[in-house]
Amino acid sequence: MASEEASGSLRRSRREPEGRAPRQDKYSVLLPTYNERENLPLIVWLLVKSFSESGINYEIIIIDDGSPDGTRDVAEQLEKIYGSDKILLRPREKKLGLGTAYIHGMKHATGNYVIIMDADLSHHPKFIPEFIRKQKEGNFDIVSGTRYKGNGGVYGWDLKRKIISRGANFLTQILLRPGASDLTGSFRLYRKEVLQKLIEKCVSKGYVFQMEMIVRARQLNYTIGEVPISFVDRVYGESKLGGNEIVSFLKGLLTLFATT
Repeated sequence: MASEEASGSLRRSRREPEGRAPRQDKYSVLLPTYNERENLPLIVWLLVKSFSESGINYEIIIIDDGSPDGTRDVAEQLEKIYGSDKILLRPREKKLGLGTAYIHGMKHATGNYVIIMDADLSHHPKFIPEFIRKQKEGNFDIVSGTRYKGNGGVYGWDLKRKIISRGANFLTQILLRPGASDLTGSFRLYRKEVLQKLIEKCVSKGYVFQMEMIVRARQLNYTIGEVPISFVDRVYGESKLGGNEIVSFLKGLLTLFATT
């Protein structure tokens, strides 16, 4: 009986002290952009709609890496339309990598949870309330969207792209045994302090970065929940996945295999 009381007390202490109303969770969305002027207004509108309808406290932080197509100008207009308390433009002068974009964005994030996603409409904000429900149900440190579990899937890719993605995921599962079904995806919810810790540990760049985040999470015993998602290929603009990224992915995979 005493041990049950102690464990109940411990659970309460991890949440809020008795007698004090729990603070409302706030979700900071980090949107790194590069040449996304057509997609940005649409993804921001969908995000605002989803959060507003669900009654979720949020902010959207746009990290533009010196896009030559005018993405920054579009972001400035969105900041005026929705208000600088909801849309925060925090640009950088040039393309410096995904990991550093998250670090830059987190410096300005005021939420206790952080959502990372692509700005090219590949990730639909309609899944975010489900991410949040999943996190609350299991008290997870991370919730990751998965294309390879349940009713998740990929739409709009040609056969070559599907083979590359499936092959990369299969190789990763065999070599690293990460305990998650989709390592190369980039639609996730993190406790803010967990994301900060993981970024400190990660050394990879490009597409390997997302994979290393999950591998390091396993090493640090963080808990991971998964939500099946539909991934839809971009409508506007060009994919940033090229031959160099594939070579970098394979090098990064072998490095992680040798060091974890």
